Amino acid sequence: MWIVKTLFTWLGKTDIENMEQDMNAAISSIALKSKYPFDKIVIVSNTWDEKWHQYEKWLKKKLAFAHRPYEDVSINRVRIASPIDYNSISKESQKWINKLSGESESLYINLTSGTPAMSAVSIILGKAKSNTYFYQSNPEGKVFLDDIPFDFVAEHDASVARAISSKATKLPTNDKAFEDIIAVSPQMLELVDKAAKLAPLDLPVLVLGETGTGKEVISNAIHRASSRASQPIKTVNCGALPENLVDSILFGHVKGAFTGALKDHKGLFEQADGGTLFLDEVGELSLDVQVKLLRALQQGEITRVGDDKTITVDVRVIAATHRNLVAMVEDGEFREDLFYRLALGIVEIPPLRDRTEDIEPLVHALASEINDSAKSYSNYKSKKISQKGMKFILSQPWRGNIRELWSTLNRALLLSDKDEISDLDIQGALINREKKQQELDVHLAYGDVVDLKQITENIEKKYIEAALKATGGAKGKATDMLSLGLHQNLRNMMKRLKMISENEPEK
Repeated sequence: MWIVKTLFTWLGKTDIENMEQDMNAAISSIALKSKYPFDKIVIVSNTWDEKWHQYEKWLKKKLAFAHRPYEDVSINRVRIASPIDYNSISKESQKWINKLSGESESLYINLTSGTPAMSAVSIILGKAKSNTYFYQSNPEGKVFLDDIPFDFVAEHDASVARAISSKATKLPTNDKAFEDIIAVSPQMLELVDKAAKLAPLDLPVLVLGETGTGKEVISNAIHRASSRASQPIKTVNCGALPENLVDSILFGHVKGAFTGALKDHKGLFEQADGGTLFLDEVGELSLDVQVKLLRALQQGEITRVGDDKTITVDVRVIAATHRNLVAMVEDGEFREDLFYRLALGIVEIPPLRDRTEDIEPLVHALASEINDSAKSYSNYKSKKISQKGMKFILSQPWRGNIRELWSTLNRALLLSDKDEISDLDIQGALINREKKQQELDVHLAYGDVVDLKQITENIEKKYIEAALKATGGAKGKATDMLSLGLHQNLRNMMKRLKMISENEPEK
């Protein structure tokens, strides 16, 4: 519901004491004497609970006698560490000021009630909102709009710019957080550059890529390069969450919320407060959990299972998935509003087969890591990859990406007694997977014309080329891969497709 004018205020000790003597203080003076009446009055407090109902009833009565709106007056609990704790005051104030300024034409903030810390935070946050104004009241009950003559946002930006300028010559060229990421290809260099730019912005980030491309590695690097690096990063694989416990794991629960809930439990959002939460395979979350995740992102609030109280959290979310979220949105399997909230920053990691320049340095790095880890094994000898071995590695598609490459190198290095790993060792370490033919949905409209022969020939060529690449040009092995039976059948097919000449001698 759209609200025209809203008053936001902390509840002060003087407000309570004067109410008991039926005398006005800051809140009631502003509510009764402001130039225009308020349609909504929101009061927040963390103490004097036993007086809330009495104060609310008293203020509504005063407003009714003055013929001003009185129905929408409420006192709301906030959780702050102390009346001078800027961190908790800022969290609660930001939540309320963001909410109220977004739903109101004009938001007015009382600067008189509450502590100086509360007033200072309200000014800083309120000045960032174009529709927010400030009221004060003096001991005589006079109220006036206060013109705060400073542009805090502009001053903050200028201060940050000066700080960056003064430190520019001292900063390293490459962020150390990304040093361990192998990036030689143009695609990966561009990706690391983009991730480094996103890291300090404190926005949600969506990391896309096939299984095994290194989404968690990039996500951890973004966290280490952010202002939250000193705080924890919590990781959860959404696809592995038990359906009946996902709410509890993410948002926590209170004692007695369900069978087995023997004590209060902090969920991952609370555990990551001040830091980062990495949601791997976020596309696996149910629509019900997606709603709660959206609320946590938008409002910085969560509710434990079995509780009716909200908890404010300050968490940066980095989400990752190998699934096509755009298609899932179209199919109604993923919330569109959550997708756009997560996708404020997008990092898409290319598959290993599309960045072949990275494979060789990646192999050397992985082999060195495996050798170092295996030193403690008795009789283990460090090994290196031969030129033929590297050539064979470069010829493979690595559909499982870095994870498959790492697994294959482990088997090859750990099971071989030789000092040098050959192409045959790599071949023996591969796990052969049956490549199932993908069935394509074909749709034709009346009048469409296709060259079916040409389409078939193009498909045959692509599979032959892929088989020859995978086998290093060995036609006999390529024949077996393509299930063509005799070697001559492959030659005849290649001649028909004009991949070799009719008179080319057999090799």
